[in-house]
Amino acid sequence: MNRPLKTPPLAAYDPHYDPLVSDGPGHNRDYAPTYWHATAGSLPADDGPVTSDIDADVAIVGSGYTGLACAIFLAREHGLKPVVLEANRVAWGCSTRNGGQGQNAAGRLTRSQWIARWGLDVAKQLHAEIRDGFETFEELVRQSPIDCEPQRGGHLYIAHRQRNLDKISAEATLLRDTFGEQTRMIGADQLRREYLNEAEAVGAVLEPLGTGVHPAKLAFGYQQMARDLGVKIHPASPVANIEQRGGKLHLRTPGGTVRARAVGIATGAYTAPGLTPTLRGRCMPILSNSIVTRPLTAAELEATGFRTKLVLTDTRTLRYYYRLLPDNRIQIGSRSSITGADADAPKHLQLLIDGLHRKFPALQGIEIDYSWWGWVDVSHDMMPRIFRPDPRTNLFYALGYGGNGVSYSAQAGRRMAQMIAGQHFKGQDLPIFTSPLPTHTFEPFRRLGQRMLYRWYHLRDEAA
Repeated sequence: MNRPLKTPPLAAYDPHYDPLVSDGPGHNRDYAPTYWHATAGSLPADDGPVTSDIDADVAIVGSGYTGLACAIFLAREHGLKPVVLEANRVAWGCSTRNGGQGQNAAGRLTRSQWIARWGLDVAKQLHAEIRDGFETFEELVRQSPIDCEPQRGGHLYIAHRQRNLDKISAEATLLRDTFGEQTRMIGADQLRREYLNEAEAVGAVLEPLGTGVHPAKLAFGYQQMARDLGVKIHPASPVANIEQRGGKLHLRTPGGTVRARAVGIATGAYTAPGLTPTLRGRCMPILSNSIVTRPLTAAELEATGFRTKLVLTDTRTLRYYYRLLPDNRIQIGSRSSITGADADAPKHLQLLIDGLHRKFPALQGIEIDYSWWGWVDVSHDMMPRIFRPDPRTNLFYALGYGGNGVSYSAQAGRRMAQMIAGQHFKGQDLPIFTSPLPTHTFEPFRRLGQRMLYRWYHLRDEAA
């Protein structure tokens, strides 16, 4: 038996952490300096680190949205007693660093791309699954004991070039006529008159499903819900490895080994390379940067024409995601650095500031109160997976949202809970449940390929 350890001292946030070169995400590291953490209020209680060997029905690795949602559904709907293991602080990764945009999406592919890949019948079933996932997300938002400041009403997909407007117009027609979504085209004049005065915009598509949330308050609401159901949540308990012995899976942490009948992995882009061989090279970690301004004055609100607090994205491949927050600050984020070592280079912050100024020239020189970055788990075929790699082993994973995990992570957690409990569900034969995350053929050259793609995307996105 491992000798019990005392709670380790809180370690400093590491701005240069990089999943491709680091041994793991750390041990009891502090949160990134996000606006969300700074305004989340008092943190819910947890159960402290693992300090001895313990037994559990299910061990969940990762305490973000997916892991906590999975634990909620395991306890509430299946009567199981899961424990959640977190390397650092609860919801330390993507779940407290994202832009808070819940959309009717999962992964990076459009509905037309689904049809091209799998055919219309599968695409319709997949759409029904993703839409059901949005309802699962909204259900948890409504039930949460912590108000995560939902801003409902839809998602504005804003075209920054005419050619992009033509493309999203065709996709909106497909969504309406084939999938039954009540999408609407918004012309440039109407957009500026009724929603916001964005200098780059040539028009937009209004998608009816979209909810903005305070990401940290959402995560901490999940945390409190889970603990109210009897779930044990152990921060500062990084899992070094997982081994199957004697019919159980053994998860080794610094303070003790957790022996579980089943394991659910929900570590996103922060998956330690030694956690399990089955996940090596199956996600590409991509950095996403975000900034939040000081609150806008009444004159600045008038100059930017903000009459909406809907979630907003533009049509760049390296897209900007942004919105007006409840306290009248603007949050904007996008992709930036390739490596963790370069993440704090001033040019990446400047890229976001320049993007903000292009969209809203009246905000030239506005103070930036918060700046941070985090890693996004992008699958190599741009679609998530909730999957059991080996039918002989009760190990499951839910990963690969590609930046669209705020809403679908709730459904992914629910689906992984159903799989762990041995329950069948409608749509279980869809490819996101029946196939593994693909691996990268030339893993050592992934970053080189990413650099080349980023240059090409930038040239294409900004072409007149």
